[in-house]
Amino acid sequence: MPNVKVFNMKGQEVGSMELSEIFDIEYNEPLIHQAVVTRLANERQGTKSTLTRSEVRGGGKKPWRQKGTGSARQGSTRAPQWIKGGVVFAPKSRDFSKKMNKFAKKVALFSALSKKVADEQFYVIDNIAVENGKTKEMVAFLDAFKFEKTVLMVLHENDALVIRAARNVPTLSTISMDLLSTYEVVKNAVIVVDKKAIDSLQEACEE
Repeated sequence: MPNVKVFNMKGQEVGSMELSEIFDIEYNEPLIHQAVVTRLANERQGTKSTLTRSEVRGGGKKPWRQKGTGSARQGSTRAPQWIKGGVVFAPKSRDFSKKMNKFAKKVALFSALSKKVADEQFYVIDNIAVENGKTKEMVAFLDAFKFEKTVLMVLHENDALVIRAARNVPTLSTISMDLLSTYEVVKNAVIVVDKKAIDSLQEACEE
């Protein structure tokens, strides 16, 4: 089982902890890809819709007689070649959602987290907290660890001050442990987790 260092908000090492076997499983790229595709597909609204020639208003009368006018024959002004006519093969609303069973979702999530642990892109903080909810407090935190890429901060529970302090930092995002998914893990370069969140997650997996 992997062993990771525990830091405080100032970037100082304050201890270590042993992670359970859920953070040491084999990297399953196909399953992670499926989880990410499912997440992105479920976010699509699929509400686009354009009128076909059968839905466009008007055009019930033949615009001119079939022969003798010198113009090409026309049957309706709702035809696609007419201005304000219908659209050929018009896009219609559809459901893009995909399904993935709960066990596969969990395996994909822990596989992605295990990859972060193995690549040393997984940091445990003893207590993620700020005093005043100021942006400069989170900037100081990032500077202490010298994080240059996108960082995902996983909280044990929603902390209004932490969320407020982080929301104006473009490279930092926050999420509670119960909402963490494979997509967020893969999307961000570095994962920072509150120690309480890991403890509760490991206890839930042991039950």
